[in-house]
Amino acid sequence: MALMRDGKVLRRYHIALGDRPLGHKLQEGDQRTPEGRYTLDYKKSDSAYYRAIHISYPNEEDQLRARALGIQPGGQIMIHGQNPRSSLSAAEAQQYNWTDGCIAITNPQMDELWRAIDEGTPIEILP
Repeated sequence: MALMRDGKVLRRYHIALGDRPLGHKLQEGDQRTPEGRYTLDYKKSDSAYYRAIHISYPNEEDQLRARALGIQPGGQIMIHGQNPRSSLSAAEAQQYNWTDGCIAITNPQMDELWRAIDEGTPIEILP
């Protein structure tokens, strides 16, 4: 993941995704991360993980696609830190994809990202 400002990369982060990281998220429970343009619309300090920043999935296009397929698109997709109940170290937590579709980074990286972005920051998630 790259944090950018004015078209320049400020920082790159190694990330963990959902158990099925390939392909766009279609429905709730598919363990995929959405792809497309969204907004980081709010910060959640009392997350089940170490802090969280909400991604505005599903957008209108996602909702229309889900409706046409007769499925629920899901939601509550976040960028978050590590699971406080996990015994994995920060390095171990970045060795495999373990989320349910969210984007996970280490807790120190989450602190850095938390300070670097404002609510309303655009995010583009690419395959």
